[in-house]
Amino acid sequence: MKNVKTLAVAATAVAAMSGSAVAADRSDLHGSDYKWMQFNAMYSVGEKPDNPATGDQHNYLEMEFGGRSGIFDLYGYVDVFNLANQETSNGDKNPGSGTSKIFMKFAPRVSIDALTGKDLSFGPVQEVYFSTLFNWDGLNGDGVNASFWGVGADVNVPWLGKTGMNLYAHYDLNRKQWNGYQFSANWFKPFYFFDNKSFLSFQGYVDYQFGGDDDLGNQFVPMTSSGGAAFFGLYWHTDRYALGYGLKGFKDVYLLENEGGLVGLESTGWSHYFTATYKF
Repeated sequence: MKNVKTLAVAATAVAAMSGSAVAADRSDLHGSDYKWMQFNAMYSVGEKPDNPATGDQHNYLEMEFGGRSGIFDLYGYVDVFNLANQETSNGDKNPGSGTSKIFMKFAPRVSIDALTGKDLSFGPVQEVYFSTLFNWDGLNGDGVNASFWGVGADVNVPWLGKTGMNLYAHYDLNRKQWNGYQFSANWFKPFYFFDNKSFLSFQGYVDYQFGGDDDLGNQFVPMTSSGGAAFFGLYWHTDRYALGYGLKGFKDVYLLENEGGLVGLESTGWSHYFTATYKF
């Protein structure tokens, strides 16, 4: 990239893609507002948790979105699995498999800086938030219906730059009880720019749960007290398109004990994600 204006545009795009808020202009509540949306055609190999009897591969379409409006910072996505509803020998989202066809993450945050009109930044911390997170898979009762409540911040991390960090308490909407905590971080780091204004980025996230009650499991699906996942992606971006590969590691993800109980779900291992993106 060859000029300051282009770099400024790229910086705005980076903030939007990361789901982290642009630093608040406290003299104008809506001075830093923005919004973005994109569709990701994705294919996953080895995603956890999976049942070895049903396979571990599937395609899906993801609508990903985010933005900033006044005191609110938002990130989220909706996934729709197995678009053609096909029966495949290695697919874990086959019709009749008992798995949900959708998954949704919704993560609104409220800027405490913007809400109070005060600059709460200090050291590497740029802005402070009241943070929430909701995970739903479309099933009532037995599915994923999790909520998380806590505090967050945009933190300037060496080399990575602005990184969204959040520390939550987990409230299980199915059991109607609190169960442990989660630390989450996400980043988006452009690291190589081409003459045609496209660039390569290193992007990803970490979600780590701890302090959970391992007595909540049963003989079919036992639980653990800690676990999580980390995603590491390499993507090529233009103004309108992106192509990428991601490697994701799982360790007792969703606090499910790996290969435990009568079902024997695999909740630990590595998966691969291939993505083609169109940006609106």
